[in-house]
Amino acid sequence: MVARVYTVAFDGIEARLVEVQCALSPGLPAFTIVGLPDKAVSEAKERIRAALDAMSIALPSRRIAINLAPADLPKEGAHFDLPIALALLTAMQILPAEDVERTVSLGELSLDGRLMPVIGALPAAMTAAAEDRALICPKDCGPEAAWVGATQVLAARTLTEVLRHFTGQSPITPAEASIPANTTAVPDLRDVRGHERAKRALEIAAAGRHHLLMVGQPGSGKSMLAARLPGILPPLSPLEALETSTIHSVAGLLKDGFCRDRPFRTPHHSASPPAITGGGRSAKPGELSLAHNGVLFLDELPEFSRIVLETLRQPLETGDIVVARANAHVRYPCRFLLVAAANPCRCGHMADAARACARAPICGTDYMGKISGPLLDRFDLRIDMPAVNWTELDGAPNGEHSATIAARVAAARQVQTRRFDGLPVRTNAEADGALLDDIATPDAEGRALLGRVAERFGLSARGYHRIRRVARTIADLDGSDQVRLPHIAEAVGYRLNTA
Repeated sequence: MVARVYTVAFDGIEARLVEVQCALSPGLPAFTIVGLPDKAVSEAKERIRAALDAMSIALPSRRIAINLAPADLPKEGAHFDLPIALALLTAMQILPAEDVERTVSLGELSLDGRLMPVIGALPAAMTAAAEDRALICPKDCGPEAAWVGATQVLAARTLTEVLRHFTGQSPITPAEASIPANTTAVPDLRDVRGHERAKRALEIAAAGRHHLLMVGQPGSGKSMLAARLPGILPPLSPLEALETSTIHSVAGLLKDGFCRDRPFRTPHHSASPPAITGGGRSAKPGELSLAHNGVLFLDELPEFSRIVLETLRQPLETGDIVVARANAHVRYPCRFLLVAAANPCRCGHMADAARACARAPICGTDYMGKISGPLLDRFDLRIDMPAVNWTELDGAPNGEHSATIAARVAAARQVQTRRFDGLPVRTNAEADGALLDDIATPDAEGRALLGRVAERFGLSARGYHRIRRVARTIADLDGSDQVRLPHIAEAVGYRLNTA
């Protein structure tokens, strides 16, 4: 008899179905696992042996062969413990084969039989639902997996509970999706004194998902503005929440069972290329993918290594990244809003003759020269951030609250949702080709201005189209169906900023 149990192996954010086969045959006692397992999977036999011993179940004095099919798919992680144990118990005729085969299971076993939480419960539940099977997982993973809703999730604390469920002694109550915690408090944009132009740029960036670069003296408020960006972004749509939760589940970062807030990732400038793009032994998602549907804030942009900066170029255009390693080749989505901040030079005071270093202004050219032209060309909005006068700091706040700006951003995003309904495009920043011509062709005056700017400043094709996209977003915020001269003029002003 060959017992069959099902589990999953992770290929990027996709959970691929794996059949766990167990056969008992005569011969000297042995416990073998084949099917391209990694070290954690190979060690499962010792954890299973100890867990069964804790349940007073002895392994049979026969040859035990475990095959993980398909055999050419790499199997990684301790979540194979539970399905291998269930396959073995089925082959020993302790569990009913028909019931076990109708489930997908994953979970790590401790030596006393407890089920330890594992990563990837959400994509595993999605695969189980697609295969019309129930999911068995550790108790701590139940609220996460239950968000799929299309499949029954049985969350158990121990292997003994799973055994009693299948034998009918004590059925496991299906898990329920956890109630998400309150959204993270975000500071109010009203706290930022002055910088009205920068606030306007932040609103446009949020409305159309346009990338933003802020350049200014140390302490001028660049990081303060970026930290308030999540407060004006619209909530995640159900599809965006599912995508974001799946990535965070595979990375082992999912909390409260589901993502309700847009990610805001702030990697340090010493981060390595694999930390940013993804990689490692299992090709896990990096900061680019963890910021999917959210914000990636790179403070002190010129301080990042050139290799890291150049890896941003392709993902900013395509919205996904392929992590290619010797033993893995996976694709992760990474459609994010990039916000970067930089000082004008290494000392930061190039514009202040009294405080600038002796190399000014050459030091500024050298410092900002670390950002390549092709990468700089991908920033739709570029803002100078001068130091705020002390009189503005001493006065009472007089700007708009984040909630007021967020309402305008949400209205503009709703216009884009209706505009791109049924298309693989979600925001103006993604529109291209004939679609961009349909939605962002300016009026005669705007077209004339854009032509003069393109000729005078030698705009690249990318820069030309990005101005039109920004102008389309400005028109959406203005409630205009037509892209007009003022919208083009404002977009050009951000594009040709001295930053």
